Amino acid sequence: MKDIKFKIVSLYSFFPFAENLILELKEKLLNIENKNDLTGLLIFAGEGINGTICGEENLIEIVINLVKKYSNDRNLNMKVNFSKKRVFKKLKIKIKKEIVTMGINGINPSQDNGTYIESADWNKLIKNQNTIVIDTRNNYEVSIGTFQNSINPNTRNFSEFPGWVDEHLDSHLENKESTNIAMFCTGGIRCEKATSLLKKKGYKNIYHLQGGILQYLDDIPKEENLFEGECYVFDKRVALDQDLEKGSYSICHACGMPVSIQDQKRKEYRKGIQCHFCINKFSDDDRKRFEERQKQIDSLKVENHKINKN
Repeated sequence: MKDIKFKIVSLYSFFPFAENLILELKEKLLNIENKNDLTGLLIFAGEGINGTICGEENLIEIVINLVKKYSNDRNLNMKVNFSKKRVFKKLKIKIKKEIVTMGINGINPSQDNGTYIESADWNKLIKNQNTIVIDTRNNYEVSIGTFQNSINPNTRNFSEFPGWVDEHLDSHLENKESTNIAMFCTGGIRCEKATSLLKKKGYKNIYHLQGGILQYLDDIPKEENLFEGECYVFDKRVALDQDLEKGSYSICHACGMPVSIQDQKRKEYRKGIQCHFCINKFSDDDRKRFEERQKQIDSLKVENHKINKN
C-alpha cells in the first residue's frame, strides 16, 4: 500500500450544465465512491464543473471519462499530480450557484474571456513595462507565494474581487486603452471569470495565464521561473513547492489558515488549538474543544503507528 501513488487531477470547465444532469452525475460519482477509494472535492453549478479528485490511476481514468461524457467532451483544463498519500479524506460534491463564486450576474467565461497566454510566453508578457500583473487569489494564498512585482488586491475571497476592480484598478493603469492587464490564479478558473468581468466593464488588452500557476510550475524550468514561494492548494498538502511536491506549510486546524515552519515557532502557536492569525478569534471554551480534538487526533496517530508497526 505504501508504494501506491494516488493520481490527483484538478479540473474545471464552463458549460451549460442542466440541473437533472448535475444530480445524475453526482449520484453516479457517489456510487463510485461507495465501491472504490475515490476522494476529492467537486463543485457543480449551472455554469459548469470545478474541483479536484484523488484516487488510483485506473479509477481516475474512469471518473474523468464519465465527467467528459456529461460535459460533452469539453476541455476540462486538467492539471495532474501524484502523491503517495490521499490528499482528501473523502469525496465531497457541492451544488452551488457558481463553480467559483464572484456574485456578478451576466459573467459568462464560456462565451467571452481574455486572451490565454501559455507558460512559455508568460515571462515575456509580465516583464513588459507596459504590463500590470494581478494576482486574483485570496490574500492568504498570495502571502505564501506569487509572481514577482504582481499586484495583490488583498481580498479575503473571490467575491470581493469585483469591488477591488471598481475601486482600485484604474489607479494602476497608466493608459486604459494600451496597458496590458495580465492575471493569474492557481489553476486558471478564477482568471476566466476575472477576464470576463473586465471585458464586460470595457477594459482592453486582457490576458490570463493558461493553466494557472500549477501549469506554469510544471512547464517552466527553475532557472527561468519567476514565481516566488509556494503555491497554495485546497487539499491536505496545503501548498506545493517549485517541484509540485508538498511544501513547507501546514494548516491551523482552529482557523484554517496556512502556517509556515516559522509561524509554528511563534509563541502564539499551539498545534491544533491556535496560531497568530486566530489568537483573538476564539473563546476559552472553543480552545478547550480544540485541545480535546487535538488529543484525540494525536492518540489516533499513535494507535495507527502501533498497528502499522506490527
